[in-house]
Amino acid sequence: MSEPSSDEHRPSPDDVLAGNGRLALVTGVTGYIGGRLVPELLQAGFRVRALARRPERLRDRPWIDDVEVVAADASDRDQVAAAMEGVDVAYYLIHAMSGGSSFAAKDRRTARTFARAAADQGVRRIVYLGGLHPEDEDLSTHLESRREVGEILLDAPVPATVLQAAVILGSGSASFEMMRYLTERLPVMVCPAWVYNRIQPIAVRDVLRYLVGSASMPEDVNRTFDVGGPDVVTYLDMMRGYAEVAGLPKRHVLPVKVMSPRLSSHWVGTITPVPGSIARPLVESLVHEVVCKEKDVERYVPDPPQGLTPFRRALQLALTRIQEADVTTRWSSASVPGAPSDPLPTDPDWAGGNLYVDERTTVVDASPRELWQVLEGIGGEQGWYSWPMAWAVRGVMDRFSGGPGLRRGRRDPRHLMVGDAVDWWRVEERHQDELLRLRAEMKLPGLAWLDLRVGRDPVGRTLFQQRALFHPKGLAGQAYWAAISPFHGVVFGGMQQNVKEAAEALARRHADDAPESADVRPGATLVR
Repeated sequence: MSEPSSDEHRPSPDDVLAGNGRLALVTGVTGYIGGRLVPELLQAGFRVRALARRPERLRDRPWIDDVEVVAADASDRDQVAAAMEGVDVAYYLIHAMSGGSSFAAKDRRTARTFARAAADQGVRRIVYLGGLHPEDEDLSTHLESRREVGEILLDAPVPATVLQAAVILGSGSASFEMMRYLTERLPVMVCPAWVYNRIQPIAVRDVLRYLVGSASMPEDVNRTFDVGGPDVVTYLDMMRGYAEVAGLPKRHVLPVKVMSPRLSSHWVGTITPVPGSIARPLVESLVHEVVCKEKDVERYVPDPPQGLTPFRRALQLALTRIQEADVTTRWSSASVPGAPSDPLPTDPDWAGGNLYVDERTTVVDASPRELWQVLEGIGGEQGWYSWPMAWAVRGVMDRFSGGPGLRRGRRDPRHLMVGDAVDWWRVEERHQDELLRLRAEMKLPGLAWLDLRVGRDPVGRTLFQQRALFHPKGLAGQAYWAAISPFHGVVFGGMQQNVKEAAEALARRHADDAPESADVRPGATLVR
């Protein structure tokens, strides 16, 4: 492989980052990186084809009208091959953060299928984002799987660029959220010895730049590249740096040597919104020193004129995005492995005893738009306009059983998109000012949905229509519904009344033309 001998022979950023109408296939578009890469590619002048198993989850993305969406499973060779027709560069952004003991074998099969399909269709380059890791140490199952996927793609006929990154810092990333909540919630913490390991974090904006630029690498380039920011720090430095940037008092850390990665992940899952199943691969990667061994990538994707983003600047950018409610994607954007994905059924066979329904309707003295504003802001810090203790207890139970619980929160405090996570729910359907349908991802012996609708009665009054639906699985499901039914009056009845009061309070504020009414988070004082 020939390499440029001096800076004057390096490609210019304008050339490297220009799409020139080339067609890019992006997988993982419902995930954290994939959802951010699409608009970057479009801005660079690429045409984009988005591959998703459930394209309907992309419906509310701001870029949806500018891309071609293909419904396909990345593990199905025929489907992937069809999706790759005419593609110049294919982005492989698929990796299971959890999903049982067989996930590594599935990662291998999917990577091989993807590589074969790319070769069949004459794709010119595959780009993959993997994990930075040491060479001569035993790796965790997840980190080893990411390394193995990179090797599979490099051994394929199509030239591949495998970027290896450590901690990615950006609003909504799992790594950032884990660090943020540990630092904010624990002024004094007992931490494992790995907090002293050196890490080379990288800002998400720089990762995206490398991904876009990798599409233009020469055909003879087929290798891994370590990518990292300009600063090498310890995890302890990262937490203390976050505390300073966020204006928090100094954090005190007591290191211990007996805390295993498994125990650490449970601890992280208890303290932060990141569940243990996702925290564990993150923690296991921190057990190693993850510092770039080379920076060859800059020969093909030059650094921006101002340089790569420093650590503290990356923190400031992420915090600003969070404070301005401008988080475009979040770690919870991706589906939870093992969580139900079945849409609400309409088949008549589901009627009767196979589908339990709790349905309630209330007249609301507010406009449909004001009621919708309350409904679209439900969950997260706002809560569920119901018995808080019942929701909290159920959330803790779900976390201990391996579910997401209530700590995932929301991507945006005011607005939702199809596919967004809202605590233990996911937005399955959304019609502006009319319907919000949530599908449960909590651990349940069955499938559950919550419909929140805005309607009108024959005389024009606003109606809040609420339906909880449950499809039981076996006797356990039947017993579960029987056990919780007595509490529906308190939980769902309370939600009806408190949502009504919140919408009516918002209507009164609008009627009084209060200056703060345009940016209100209604109902916080009304939740019972």
